[in-house]
Order: sequence, then structure tokens, then C-alpha cells
Amino acid sequence: MSSTLERRAVAVGGTLVGEGPAVVIGGRVDLRAHRGEADAYEVLGEHATLVEPYSAADLPAIAERADAVVVGSSWTRDIPLVRSAAGLGLPVVVERRPAASLEEWLELADYCAREGDGRVLLCEGGRLDLGLMQAARAVSGRPVLADVSRDAALSAAAVAAGADGLVVDSAERSAPAARLGTYAGARTAEPSRSGALEFVGPGSLAEARQELSPATALRAAEEAVTVVGALVRPEAPGTLPECREAIDRVDAALATLLERRAALAGIVQRIKPVGGFAGRDLARERALVARMALRAPSLGEARLAPIMNAVIEAGLHLAEERSAE
Repeated sequence: MSSTLERRAVAVGGTLVGEGPAVVIGGRVDLRAHRGEADAYEVLGEHATLVEPYSAADLPAIAERADAVVVGSSWTRDIPLVRSAAGLGLPVVVERRPAASLEEWLELADYCAREGDGRVLLCEGGRLDLGLMQAARAVSGRPVLADVSRDAALSAAAVAAGADGLVVDSAERSAPAARLGTYAGARTAEPSRSGALEFVGPGSLAEARQELSPATALRAAEEAVTVVGALVRPEAPGTLPECREAIDRVDAALATLLERRAALAGIVQRIKPVGGFAGRDLARERALVARMALRAPSLGEARLAPIMNAVIEAGLHLAEERSAE
């Protein structure tokens, strides 16, 4: 069982996975779905991101046109094919076989590293065991992906559990392979028509799980790596563009939380006997600022007080406007 604690990042195409922000990887191709009856070159087209072979006959096309090869969960015991796939000279994504233990999963990853050039990523799919995924990342030091194609509602939970990347089915084969994870060309999620950043959370996705389009799943994954990633993933950007993109992610999380706070404040205004500016509880506001200063000691109460005053007043103005409609 691997025991190294040194974190190892792996580049998949132009995207570094395992260091910095979490990423979204689309464009996975499963050649096993064609059962060897289709030409691999025709299926892959000019380029593919992650490709799982059906047999050794698919490997030359994968070597030429894929960014990484996938050792699929259904054939991890096919050692000859595993050995051949690992030896392509590509990054190897090792999926966990259903019911495989942590030790078995990491032993297979180590085997692939020995047979290849050492660039190995772990991938948890199917019914995600996020606890096991988290343990694999901590023990192995290897980047860990979560394949949320079957259940995009788990995107946020997977990022919170430490996933370095989310794998989703992409509606557009020509779409960028990796998004929101590379410092080069990273972008924020599209705002809604109202201008607010939409977060596709577990509740809304669970209700429509059977009808999820690839675009909806992709949006959920992008929101997870942006909003949740900004809260839980440490970053140490080294250039001005990297710093700005990291700040953009934090700002996206702030906007999401501010929108939620405004909605809750609106409920408070409807419940309070005396609402609006006349009903402000200044003692509670001072206590709020003091608690926030414990979480943001570098800012302190003096700097946080005007910030929270502006937030509270914006919420009160919004509540007044809505009550007048």
C-alpha cells in the first residue's frame, strides 16, 4: 500500500490536477460501450480527454489522441490490459472497482505507476464513497477525481471531501476539456438572467435527477469547484492572473452567500414586530461583527463593522422594495 504523503500533481492535457483549484473535466469517452465494433480513431475524432479502452486494439488510437487513459472499474483485474494501458506513456486514471478496499485500489495505482511513467490519478465513480476517496487522497498523495456523471448532485459534496477534479459527461465533444481548474483560461460560471450566480445544489438536482441534461450537470460541477472550492481548497497562486482568478472564485462564493443572506433577512423582516431600519438591533449587530472578527482576525472589528453595516443596509433596502411591490 502506498504511504507517501508528498502531494503529487498530474497534468491532464493542459490542466494541472491536484494542485491549486479543483477542476472540471469533460469529454470522457468509454470505448467499451462500442464493444469493439467501432473504429477507435473515428470515435475519438481529433482529440479526447479521458478514454477507457475496450481492448488492446484501442490503445494505439488512445496513445495518439487522448490526454489520459482510464483503467475502468469493471476490468481492473485484467492485468494484461492494465499493464498495456499503463505503458502508453499517458497519465493513467485508475478507477476503483466496486467493493474494492482502499488497499486494493492504491496497490493497483502503484502498479500502474511502476508500469508507466508515474503519472497516476485515482477516480471514484458509481455510488461515490466520499470517505474512502478522502482517505485515498490523504494516504497516497495522488490527485483524486470524482466521476459525478451519474449524480451531479454530489458535486459540491465531492469537492468538500477533497476531490481535486470532477468528471462529467460533456454535451459538446468540442467543448474545453477542463474548466475552472486551470489558471490559464479559467472562467466563472454563467450568471442567471437576474445577474445572480446560480448554485445548483443537492436539493434542486435531486428532484430532477432523472432528467438532468449534460449541460445542467456541467453547470453543477462548475458551481461546486467555484463556490465550494473557494471555501475549502488552499491556494498559493504565483502570478497576477492566478491571483485574480483565485479572487474571482472567492468573490463568486461571497456573492452566493450574500444572495442567501438577503433572502433570510427578508424572512426576518416579515416575522419581526418592528421591521425595517427602525427594527435594527445594534447590540446584535455588534456581537455579529465580534464573532466575524474571530474568523477574520486580520480584518478585525474596526474594518468588518462598515462592511457588515453595508450588507445589512442593502438587505433592508431590498426588503423594503419588495414589500412595496
